[in-house]
Amino acid sequence: MFVRRAVWPLQEATNSLSRSECPFLHEPTKVFFRDVYDHVVQIVDMIETMREMVSASLEIYLSSVSFRLNAVMRVLTVITTIFMLLSFIASIYGMNFEHMPELKWEWGYPVALGAMGMVATAMLIGFRRRKWL
Repeated sequence: MFVRRAVWPLQEATNSLSRSECPFLHEPTKVFFRDVYDHVVQIVDMIETMREMVSASLEIYLSSVSFRLNAVMRVLTVITTIFMLLSFIASIYGMNFEHMPELKWEWGYPVALGAMGMVATAMLIGFRRRKWL
């Protein structure tokens, strides 16, 4: 950016010096100013090309960062969904009701844990089949 700001005025100055009818400049000197003007135009073009390349590189980098962030967010969403359902099941069994027959069963706790494990496993399998994981 700084080089562009420094070179851009040179383009106008060398152009006006090479085409002016100034009595202090001889005709052979004007030829050299035309050559300098051509070099300055090439430099300005190269600066613009490099600026566009840097801009494109920055866009590619930001796209890759965004892609990685989306992948992380997808995994976190799946984990949250699984634990949300498990929390729902646990909250039902955490209520203080007297008339819940499963609470008095000998195998009630292992059955509830097994059901939670089966639900989590089924959700993981479903997410993998849909290629969300």
